[in-house]
Amino acid sequence: MRNISKFLLASAASISLVACGEQSAETEEVAAVAPAEPTDIVGVAQNESDFSTLVVAMTAAELGETLSGEGPFTVFAPTNAAFNKVDPTELSDLLSPEKKDDLAALLSYHVISGKMTAADMTKAIAEGDGTATLTTVQGAKLKAHLEGQKVILEDATGAKSTVTLADVDATNGVIHAIDTVVMPG
Repeated sequence: MRNISKFLLASAASISLVACGEQSAETEEVAAVAPAEPTDIVGVAQNESDFSTLVVAMTAAELGETLSGEGPFTVFAPTNAAFNKVDPTELSDLLSPEKKDDLAALLSYHVISGKMTAADMTKAIAEGDGTATLTTVQGAKLKAHLEGQKVILEDATGAKSTVTLADVDATNGVIHAIDTVVMPG
């Protein structure tokens, strides 16, 4: 509970600063926050209420054990608001037991092997002449580029997602919160 309070306080302060500086921003930019006590990716997600839909999806897809494993992993974690952008009927369908494999593939598209911090990603973008191509655990590619200071992911459909919270450390990798669910195609 104490970790969540610290996270919410830091998030509120960051959002306030961003709100003062950018009147028309559609996405919030939040400072990086690390958990006070080391835990794995699943534990970090479970301890943050804004990832509750992701936790439900990971459970339905039976990916909890994998993402609690040794890793390291980099997870582009859709927030609850990101999942709210998905058609409710489609999301409900994906969460059904019959669609477990489809859901696992979708969630695996949000994971890359290895730990890639925001600094690593920015370096890869620079070395790639403005674009980094990331191979996901699912096997498909994500592209990353910068718009100002924000890391933007582009999925296989051409849709974009903004990293809103970077470098949430876990014992087996790192989480970057994103504002839109990315689709493998």
